[in-house]
Amino acid sequence: MIDYRSLREHAIAVIEQHYTADDSMRYALALGLGSDPGDEQQLPFVSDTRPGWPWALPTMAVVLGFPGSWMQEASTGIDFARIVHGEETLELFHPLPAAGTVRAHHRVTRIVDKGPGRGATITYDKDLIDAASGLLLARVTHTTFARGDGGFSARDGLSDEPLPAPAPLPTRAPDLVCEIATLPQQALLYRLCADRNPLHADPLVARAAGFERPILHGLCTYGIAGRVLLAQRCGHDPRRLQRLHARFSAPVYPGERLRFELFDEGDTLRFRVLAVERGKWVLDHGEARVAG
Repeated sequence: MIDYRSLREHAIAVIEQHYTADDSMRYALALGLGSDPGDEQQLPFVSDTRPGWPWALPTMAVVLGFPGSWMQEASTGIDFARIVHGEETLELFHPLPAAGTVRAHHRVTRIVDKGPGRGATITYDKDLIDAASGLLLARVTHTTFARGDGGFSARDGLSDEPLPAPAPLPTRAPDLVCEIATLPQQALLYRLCADRNPLHADPLVARAAGFERPILHGLCTYGIAGRVLLAQRCGHDPRRLQRLHARFSAPVYPGERLRFELFDEGDTLRFRVLAVERGKWVLDHGEARVAG
């Protein structure tokens, strides 16, 4: 069982990671960029054939400095087998270099008891710092839904206030609807960027977890959302995407088509994403901030 004080003070090791231009291109390819090798808007992210290329996708910040499965450690008290990814927020302060060395500082910031039988949420932040300049490049806020850990506050009454509820999506028709096909091999490509959980690669593991076949990483779907926003509202300029938030509401199976519904509200974009073949919303309460 979760011990609030122990988990809030849990020390996650600082991760220093050197990454190369090849890593940046691999990440972009894993999100499906380059599907049309003649598309000169996508080429800067997947090719190094011209001066200044490649460019790093902003959402690569979520995989750099990956802390591994620290929630699996017995000392956390978390029922690791029953956790699911709940929400992800990325704030960008400086453009992500295509190659370099970063240090990732993680800290647990919020633990919310939703009650016995209702689970808990655990939120931790990652500050991604450029090792050469000391600049804070990005902050990632990751919220996990721990389905098996509700009721821990009965012991000592300790629990944090929930995160503010995201703003509801507009009830009007979306300003833009577009579809994008995921790749059948997309999870196998994406796992080369960070998360090697066999749930995304091994059919036996996926079936044991209750899925008909391996599912796509939630952060891959999130990255695809970032890719769509860059194309549709940022002119493919990675410097313009400043913030990206989404709630994970259902898994994606590689090969499915995703339909994006975008709502323009000034410099804020709201969105949701549907797995077309199954009629399931897979990302909801999406929100992005775009620079003019």
